[in-house]
This record gives sequence, C-alpha cells and structure tokens, in this order.
Amino acid sequence: MPDGIRLDIDGPLARITLDRPARLNALDFAMGGAYRDACVTATSTPSVAAIILCAEGPAFCAGGDVLAMASSGATGAEVTAAAHVIHEGIRALTSSAIPVVAAARGAVAGGGIGLLLAADAVVASPTLRVAGRYVDVGLTPDLGVSTLLARAVGERRALAILTLGRELDAETALAWGMVDEVNVEPEARAEGIARSWAEGASAAFGHAKRLVRASSQRSFAESLDDEAATIGAAFDTDEARRRIGAFAAASAAREAGR
Repeated sequence: MPDGIRLDIDGPLARITLDRPARLNALDFAMGGAYRDACVTATSTPSVAAIILCAEGPAFCAGGDVLAMASSGATGAEVTAAAHVIHEGIRALTSSAIPVVAAARGAVAGGGIGLLLAADAVVASPTLRVAGRYVDVGLTPDLGVSTLLARAVGERRALAILTLGRELDAETALAWGMVDEVNVEPEARAEGIARSWAEGASAAFGHAKRLVRASSQRSFAESLDDEAATIGAAFDTDEARRRIGAFAAASAAREAGR
C-alpha cells in the first residue's frame, strides 16, 4: 500500500506498518488516508484474528506532519477533514472484535500517541520517548489523544504530558500504564503476542477487547446486556465447547487423582 503505510495479511495475522521513516513516520494527508484504508481492510478481512501495528525506522510516529501541511498552504478545514479520515481508522481498530498489539521504538509524539493507544497491548523498546508536542506548535490534541491518553495514565498525568511538557521514557511509560511491556525486540514480542491470540481463543480475546473498549461509551445496563449476549454466543461456538471439554476432563483427572 502506498503513501507511507504497508498492510500485509498472512492468514490470521495482519500487520500495519507506518513506513515514512525519513519523516519519523509523521502523517501527511496521503498517509492519513492510507492508514484509514489499512485499518478498515484489516478489521473487515474475515481471516484476520489479530493485528500488529509497527513502524519502520528509529521512531514510531512523530504525529502529524505539520511542516508539510503548512508548506502546502492547507487550511484549518482541510486539517479537520484529514483528522476525521484518520479517526475512521482509529475507530475501526478500537471498535472491532479483533485484538491489536503495537510495537514502538523511539519517538511517539502528538497524534502518534493516539495511534499507539488505539492498540490493546503495547510493547515498547527501551528507546521509547513520549511527548505531547501539540502546544509547541500552537495546536490541540487529535487522533483520540485527549481521550485515550487520559484513560491510560489518568487525567492529571495526561495534562502533565499535554500542557506541562512532561516527557516519558520507556520505564516511566510502563509505570504510568501507557505501555504493557518493555522489550529490546518489541516487534518480535508483539508478533508473539499476536500469534498467541490467533492460535488461542481468538474470538474470546477479541470480544473481551470490544466489551472493554465500548464500556466507557454507554450505560452499565447496556454493557451488562452486551456481556450476556456475547457470552451466550461464545458458549455455542466450537472453540468454547472444545476448551470447556478439555477443562472438564482436566478437572475430572485431578479429582480422580486425589
């Protein structure tokens, strides 16, 4: 796929790669459209059971390419439209019943934070550095950052990143709950996680993710109804019946051995 995004689908795994390393994978208008298309395709392909989000080069994503936008004479209306396009991709990832794992190295700034936190699990390199950067250029959060960052680290810490210029290294990002692991080989570890999802009870992983993601957008009663319907549907699947049978057999064997 052109314009700074690659999408590779190999059986149950889809890999979305930010591929504009010369610009620290900063998103211009074309790359934003390609990102949206990749996310929509990955989440709508029936064979895909897990998605990996990664990046080429030493940085994950430096946010939006404001220099390219400014030099092209872009208007605020065009920037708003471009943000809506990228938001479609983020919504495709966060609302789908397919789990997403991200591998991140180096700089994660501005909107790159939103791309990272749209993943359900994040493996970071020790080189990770997180910064808001919006106020440095007089701009405001986009790509879900104002919501996803506050959910991940809490409102006060999100404000420290976005308004006080607080920068996080990998270990601080881990301690604050922004990433799940720090690993010297984040891409390999992320692929291992994705394969474990795909080879395990992939539908159960995906719906657990979907239920958690949706919970903040609706009432508790609505979440309860969705949980009840989802667990009932899961109970009737071949995967659940096989795993319940194996669990029952193991339990019986333990009882017999007492």
